[in-house]
Amino acid sequence: MKPTKPQRIRVIDSHTCGEPTRVVVAGVSEPRGNSMAEKRLNFSGELDWMRSAVVCEPRGHDAVVGAMLCQPGEEDCVAGVIFFNNVGVLNGCLHGTMGLAVTLKHLGRIGDGKHRIDTPTGVVTVEVREDGSVTVGNVRSYRYQSGIEVDVPDWGTVWGDIAWGGNWFFLADSPLELMATAAGIDELTRFSMAVRRQLEASGITGDDGGVIDHIELFGPPADGEADGKNFVLCPGGAFDRSPCGTGTSAKLACLHASGKLKEGDRWRQAGILDTVFAGEVREAEEGGVYPTVTGSAFVTAEAELMIDPKAPFAFGIPFS
Repeated sequence: MKPTKPQRIRVIDSHTCGEPTRVVVAGVSEPRGNSMAEKRLNFSGELDWMRSAVVCEPRGHDAVVGAMLCQPGEEDCVAGVIFFNNVGVLNGCLHGTMGLAVTLKHLGRIGDGKHRIDTPTGVVTVEVREDGSVTVGNVRSYRYQSGIEVDVPDWGTVWGDIAWGGNWFFLADSPLELMATAAGIDELTRFSMAVRRQLEASGITGDDGGVIDHIELFGPPADGEADGKNFVLCPGGAFDRSPCGTGTSAKLACLHASGKLKEGDRWRQAGILDTVFAGEVREAEEGGVYPTVTGSAFVTAEAELMIDPKAPFAFGIPFS
């Protein structure tokens, strides 16, 4: 239920290789539930007003990913977290996990070293370093289907893989040159949106009917600092400024399933800004892998958001 009295919500902003994260650290009641999955469900039903107020305009924008800091359900975890964006809650978010890690360090709640964080998809590990780099040990990732054919109106037939890396992805080679320019990004966005609409229209889903809400396109890297370059369309229609941590995990799972990446091998994944995540299969099992992804995150702001229920757009402008 939306509040009827003015609210003050304390947030800390960071960016991970260019992608913003806004962590809610105070001012909102804890979601109810014994596990992070239960808290995520309660958050979606009871705190959706906060989600849109925090990340949507006029206080945020479509690319901002929010993170609700919670008490963990697992006793050995330093924190629990629920991730959300301009259209709803997310399953997981590795760039946001890196942002959360440096935020917790900024708050003095953790120091450098290894820690465990409870998320709705399972417990992940973080290793925080003095230079701002963070390594995340992700949940089990796997390729669900390969060589999926999708007939996309105005674009033709597209072949790709469906994989889980903490979110559901359709991974395909880009028909366009990957350029960090407004014109290139607009075309990549239009193509990715068309692919996602056609996946939905064709009834193509992830395991157990999971909605494929991320489209990940690949092309050659700009230089020798990376092994590949991606463009990732997120659920709310914005593109990921970072190389996408859950998308990198999905890519690692596909490479391993194809026999192109062995346990311990490293894959350097560049994003649209040519920033790089270093991914590695730390452990493999039949039908899946456990990836690690390393990037850099830095705190950019502390703020207190003021929400007056009487004000126009008090709870955000949901353009998407």
